[in-house]
Amino acid sequence: MRLTVACLLLAYAVALSSSATVIENGMPILWGHTGTQLTDLPIENGVVNPDPWHFLHRLTLYRLMIAATDPYMGTMGPNPTDSPMWGLPLELAWMLTSGRLADPTAETTCGHQTGDTMCISTKSFWGCANYFVSAMPFLSAAQQGLMGPEIQVQLQIPVGVQDYCTTYADCSASFPDAMSKWDAFFKDLVTPADPTLPENERKDAVLGLFWAAQSSSIRSSSGCNARRNLFSSTELSFSNSWLNSAEYVAAARFQSNLENSVRFITPLPSRILLEGDVAPNIPDLSETENHILQIFNWMQSIDSLLAGRLVPTWQNAMCSVRTREEGRKMLENLLLDSTYATSSFLSIVTGMALSC
Repeated sequence: MRLTVACLLLAYAVALSSSATVIENGMPILWGHTGTQLTDLPIENGVVNPDPWHFLHRLTLYRLMIAATDPYMGTMGPNPTDSPMWGLPLELAWMLTSGRLADPTAETTCGHQTGDTMCISTKSFWGCANYFVSAMPFLSAAQQGLMGPEIQVQLQIPVGVQDYCTTYADCSASFPDAMSKWDAFFKDLVTPADPTLPENERKDAVLGLFWAAQSSSIRSSSGCNARRNLFSSTELSFSNSWLNSAEYVAAARFQSNLENSVRFITPLPSRILLEGDVAPNIPDLSETENHILQIFNWMQSIDSLLAGRLVPTWQNAMCSVRTREEGRKMLENLLLDSTYATSSFLSIVTGMALSC
C-alpha cells in the first residue's frame, strides 16, 4: 500500500479524535487513502498479498469488493452508495475511531496513539470478529472471478498467530458454511437464480443471500470470543448485544447502504466501555449513544426473561417481504427514537410471529 505523509497525518488526527467518526466528505473515513485496484495491494510472485491487520489494507478489501459488485447492484436503488456492502467499511471505521481495534492489553502500541494508529491488533476481539466479514467475502469474490480472471490471494498474517485462515482453500476447509454462502451471494449477483422476480422481491432475495453470508461469517468468529475477556465486563456485555443485534438486522434483511448504515452506526458508543458505565447515565457519551446502549440492555433483559426466545421469535416474524419491511421500520423506531415504547415492540413482534 502506498502511504503518503498526508495519509499518516490524517490517520493520527483520527486516532486522537474525542468521538467516533465514521464518515468524512461523504465517504468512510480514510476512504481516499485506500487502493482502487488490486495492484495497489502488495503482490508477491503473482499472488495478491494484502495485510488485513493494517487498517488501510482491510478497508481496501471492502472498496475493491464494492467496486466489483456495483455493476450488479441495480436492484438496490439508483444511487452509487445503495449497495448493502457499504455497512462493512463503516463498521470497521467505527471500530477504529472508538479505539476497539487497538491492543487491549497495552503490551504493544498496535492501534494506540503512541504507536501505529493503522495497526489492527490480533488480540482485539473487535478486530478478530471483523476479520471474518472482510477476509472471507474478499477471498470468495476473488475466487468467483469478480476481481478478474484467475486471481490468487494469500492474506498476510503476523508471526506467531495461527487461528486465521488466509486463502480461499483454507477458509473453505475451516468454515465451509460461511464460504459457501459468500460464494452463493456472489454467484447470484452475477447470474440470478430467478431473473423473473419482481424488483422488490429480487432486492429482498439479494439482501437475504448477503445477510445469510454475513451472519454465518459472524458465527464463524466464535474463536474470537476469548479475546472479549481482555475488556471490561461492561464492554463484554455490549459485545454480546452487538453480536445479537446482527441477528435482528439479518432477519429483517436490512439494506445496509451508506446512508442507512451511517444512521445506525453513528449512535454506537464512541469509546470502549469501562467498569461503572451505566446507560443511560454515562456522562461523556451522547444522548443517542446512551439510548442505544439502554435499548441493547433492555433487549438482553427481555431475551433472558424469555429464556433466549426473543431472537427466534423475531426471526419467525420476519417470514415475508411485507413483515421484513415492517421489521426494518420497527428496528429504526426502537434504536433511533427515544420516545418509542419498548412494550409495543414486544407485543407487535409476538403478534407477527403468530401470524406467519
